[in-house]
Amino acid sequence: MHGCSVRNRLSDNQIKIHFVGQTFTTGTVALATQIGRALFYPITGKPSVVRKALSMNELKLEKTTLRIVAWRLIPFVSLLYLLNILDRANVGFARLQMQDDLQLSETAFNLGYGMFYLGYLFFELPSNLLMQRIGARRWIARIMISWGLISSATMFANDQWTFYGLRILLGIAEAGFFPGIILYLSYWFPDRERGKMTAFFMLAIGLASVFGNPISGLIMQYLDTVAGLHGWQWLFLLEGIPSVIMGFVVLVYLTDYPKHATWLSGEQRDWLVARMKREEDARRSLHNADRLAAIMQWRVWLLIAIYFTVAVGTNAGGAYFPKLIKEQFESLSTFQIGLLSALPHVCAVVGMTLFGISSDRRHERRGHLAVAALMGATGWALTAWSPSPVLSLVGLCIAQTGMMSMLPVFWTLPTAFLTGAAAAGGIALINSVANIGGFFGATILGSFGLWSMAAFLLAGAVLAMTVGAKPENALATPSEN
Repeated sequence: MHGCSVRNRLSDNQIKIHFVGQTFTTGTVALATQIGRALFYPITGKPSVVRKALSMNELKLEKTTLRIVAWRLIPFVSLLYLLNILDRANVGFARLQMQDDLQLSETAFNLGYGMFYLGYLFFELPSNLLMQRIGARRWIARIMISWGLISSATMFANDQWTFYGLRILLGIAEAGFFPGIILYLSYWFPDRERGKMTAFFMLAIGLASVFGNPISGLIMQYLDTVAGLHGWQWLFLLEGIPSVIMGFVVLVYLTDYPKHATWLSGEQRDWLVARMKREEDARRSLHNADRLAAIMQWRVWLLIAIYFTVAVGTNAGGAYFPKLIKEQFESLSTFQIGLLSALPHVCAVVGMTLFGISSDRRHERRGHLAVAALMGATGWALTAWSPSPVLSLVGLCIAQTGMMSMLPVFWTLPTAFLTGAAAAGGIALINSVANIGGFFGATILGSFGLWSMAAFLLAGAVLAMTVGAKPENALATPSEN
């Protein structure tokens, strides 16, 4: 497979490249931190007609209320999502030891990686509908506790079938978490703030790998054979426990709806409830998409097609990034591979933030989505073509940045026209059906090579151009425009 073969190796330049990588990582994380701070300030720029009509007092009330809500919810749900990604994707790093220990072929391991999405696919929609009925606080707590226990239990996998079974159970346990949080954010943030807040929430994807890969490398390198356990067994055990703990914290900390937010003043709470109701009524009037049957509309399936392309790319990347980097930099230790594997995710943190803020400020979705997809395709193509290890790593950084930058823009679209049960069901349907791409992603890359990933993301860019440019018209029918 072109792009996965061993090419030029590090020799005398190894220390220099490693130093550059560490320096770039440190600098980019600092930049991402500064950008992250900007997320909690209201969007400035040319005011809309609606904003001009607001009184100064209401503008001040809006600013203070949304800032309090953002600081209260976004860091917390981002931490939960970071743990979610860590427990879902650490198998990609564990494969450096686990595949040989369990005597699995590459094809068998790729299939096991994708087995996660079998349980995920069938339980995603009912899970999100149950969350709407039961409430986010109790349902998300249940999800976290169960996935943490199953993730830790993956340490007991001893052959192909136990590995497959545990991956399916993990998918069942995690089903509903991500679409549940997307739905949850739509309860708290107006549409023009949602791209930015979704971007900050989804920074957890990059941060999970920025910190998770080096930590995973340390665990596997220094705890291997301790107490008679392999390094990958310690990895699953130690990285599953925090999710269980945080599941109990959710029960105490999370608030289901704005009307229950005792940590807001009465005036702030009343303003937020009224504002979100006004937006929901406007969506219902414009799109008539509050019934569950609305999930069968063509626009939902267009979003599924777009998200399928990025699901293929991101999940293939999660399964193969450490392996691809190991092939290019053979002489590095497991911990050093962890550091280099974090670099594409550092770049993605910055890219997601910039795309989310820019999309909100310009009140535009289509162009941002298409450019991010094209960026992902370019990165995969560069990695496939690259004649050198360093250029290959640059390609992976570009690919990951592009793919991840699609997400905060993309997830503003379903809640732009779906409300009520249709929002709960539609978001879950998009995430679950499109993640069939996640099931096949690693297998597609293993069978057809890096160029296939570039082709999928290019298709995503083409599909993105069929979406309306403005959020309110993003998925409108001609009669609605």
